[in-house]
Amino acid sequence: MKAARIGLYAFLLGAALFFSIPLLIVVMTSLKPMTEIRTGSIFALPLAPNFDAWVKAWMSACTGLACEGIRVGFWNSFRILVPSVALSVMAGALNGYALAQWKPPGANALLTALMLGAFIPYQVILYPMVKILSNIGLYNSLPGIIAVHIIFGLPVMTLIFRNFYAGLPDELLKAARVDGAGFWRIFFEIMLPLSINILIVAVILQVTGIWNDYLLGLIFAGRDNAPMTVQLNLIVNTSMGEQEHNVNMAATLLTALPPLLVYFASGRYFVRGITAGAVKG
Repeated sequence: MKAARIGLYAFLLGAALFFSIPLLIVVMTSLKPMTEIRTGSIFALPLAPNFDAWVKAWMSACTGLACEGIRVGFWNSFRILVPSVALSVMAGALNGYALAQWKPPGANALLTALMLGAFIPYQVILYPMVKILSNIGLYNSLPGIIAVHIIFGLPVMTLIFRNFYAGLPDELLKAARVDGAGFWRIFFEIMLPLSINILIVAVILQVTGIWNDYLLGLIFAGRDNAPMTVQLNLIVNTSMGEQEHNVNMAATLLTALPPLLVYFASGRYFVRGITAGAVKG
């Protein structure tokens, strides 16, 4: 058993090192000046590491004609993220609670429709969504992109919470009804306090999906509300002037940091929520 355990740890360590090679290259490149990068030694450690590329990526990198750095996209992404996550998670929790515990007429048909909606590719309904938002005056606006993220996140959120609430004892709901509690009081005072782990799972999924989204932000957000991923693409693929690979790598890391920090801060709750029924059918 000791030899097997040592072999297992050695394999896991080797696999972790192998998959971390791209990240290490990105980090080392972001800390090098362009004079070192031009030598072509991609695996070499930086001789004089500095954060000049990080400062430029944040403050003054060019995203098209504007050279205000990726910080503009960061605040745009933040303004999109917070209401989108809060509203989609709460709406999914409410729908899942209603479908699992109150079972309104047509609940099974509604659940089937939500399951189908969760697996429809974005590309299929992009054009109808553009036409709808244009007709109601929300295209290329902050409320428009928030509404799009809520709509696309609602099926998955509803399924997650429905499966979780379906596993709770029916006696909780019956006892609350006997005591005179109604739909909303049971939801806010009983169901939500029992849903901490699954709420964290839902938040992590939505934060990761919305923050890393490129396609929807490019199409629906508009130029003034372009998220960080859209501005990152403009920095990396610019055809003006010199290609500064250290700035590109620094901008990439800055874009990836927020969801990574969210996951690392709440990773153990994510595992608890998954084992509590998040993916059980």
